[in-house]
Amino acid sequence: MTENKKPAYGGQAVVEGVMFAGKHTYVTAIRRNDDSIEYFEVIKRYSPWLNKIKKVPFLRGIAAILEASSNGTKHLNYSTERYNVPPGEELKKEEPSSSKAMFVFSLAIIGIVSFLFAKFVFTLVPVFLAEAFRPWVQSHIGQNLLEGFFKFLFLLSYIYFVSLTPTIKRVFQYHGAEHKVINAYENGFELTVDNVKKQTRLHYRCGSSFILFTVVVGVFIYLFVPSDPLWQRVVYRLVLIPVVLGVSFEVLQITNKLRNVPVLKYLGFPGLWLQLLTTKEPDREQTEVAILSFTEMLRRDAEHEKRKLENSTKIV
Repeated sequence: MTENKKPAYGGQAVVEGVMFAGKHTYVTAIRRNDDSIEYFEVIKRYSPWLNKIKKVPFLRGIAAILEASSNGTKHLNYSTERYNVPPGEELKKEEPSSSKAMFVFSLAIIGIVSFLFAKFVFTLVPVFLAEAFRPWVQSHIGQNLLEGFFKFLFLLSYIYFVSLTPTIKRVFQYHGAEHKVINAYENGFELTVDNVKKQTRLHYRCGSSFILFTVVVGVFIYLFVPSDPLWQRVVYRLVLIPVVLGVSFEVLQITNKLRNVPVLKYLGFPGLWLQLLTTKEPDREQTEVAILSFTEMLRRDAEHEKRKLENSTKIV
């Protein structure tokens, strides 16, 4: 089966595990500190207006990013909490449904707010740094290029320093395992540890590539708005955040579609190079967890699809 006939699955690395997103559900598998495997599922909730937005070019990227931020926080929180439960100790009892729903909703809001705050900082700090060099770099193009350079430097420095911590290094290994599983699946290989280990840990649809594209796309978009005076420059940067995100998402989709086209496949290489920092080679146990997460997602997704068809049949 060729890749383009298969669903485009995505995922996210969490603490000692991996989350995969299916058509109907998000499933995380983690290896707890007693070596057991535990699963966590969040069923996708659909709303008519959100589904419509996801079909509109440029707007669909913003919706997907915010959804991924809110959902990713829930799974990351789960993995951290469950992994730290000491071996032999009883797991926490489930909260009442209303309290749990509010808790999950709060995590979703925290995820979105955290993403937006980080984006504001990542957008504005390079602006002030570039402005500090205006006595030497005064041209509009020069200021934009300098701003882009500081963003790129900021991004690389942040990734490098957080990767020095043992926990983040292991998360990056699970990130690599996530990509390897998706690559094995898309290339038609049986999902065994040996087959998955042979795959590349890089993937064109990775969020790391998207982040890099926001830097490049921003440089071009900002050429069409003033960079002086400073207050106007700051306002334009904040107002254009959704535009940069939307266009960058479309660029990510285009590079993914062109990844098997000679010459044009190189358009996605800068994002792949960044993934050399955000992914690490996983060991066999980490690869196994990623495989278990993906296969469990497929199984539960199939169950949800079956129930959906049964319900639609009953209605008819």
